[in-house]
Amino acid sequence: MINKVILVGNVGKNPEHRKTENSEYVKFPLATSESYKGEKKTEWHNILIWEKLADVVQKYVNKGQLLYLEGKIQNRSWDDADGNKKYMTEIVCFSMQMLGSSGEKKESTEETNLNEGVDGLGL
Repeated sequence: MINKVILVGNVGKNPEHRKTENSEYVKFPLATSESYKGEKKTEWHNILIWEKLADVVQKYVNKGQLLYLEGKIQNRSWDDADGNKKYMTEIVCFSMQMLGSSGEKKESTEETNLNEGVDGLGL
């Protein structure tokens, strides 16, 4: 079976860097758009990137930047403070290419493919 996603879109806000006991990750929204009969439709995707690739994102990726991402779809759920069940679909990214220059951190187009940075995620 295959669970693979390819997205090309713009970063919706600056990546948020977080750490766990054993690793670190970044997350951010990515907007993809398409037009059909003159109407533009935008979809928002929750992006999650772990380990070494997260370091690259933290250093070089800003809001508005155009990215090419490869990853897998992951669904998760949790109970909020009021006991309500919450659900989220996110893209766990394992390969990224920066396509445009936007923001101060970005200096040049760079391709990164760090599958080893997602050990333990079943990729």
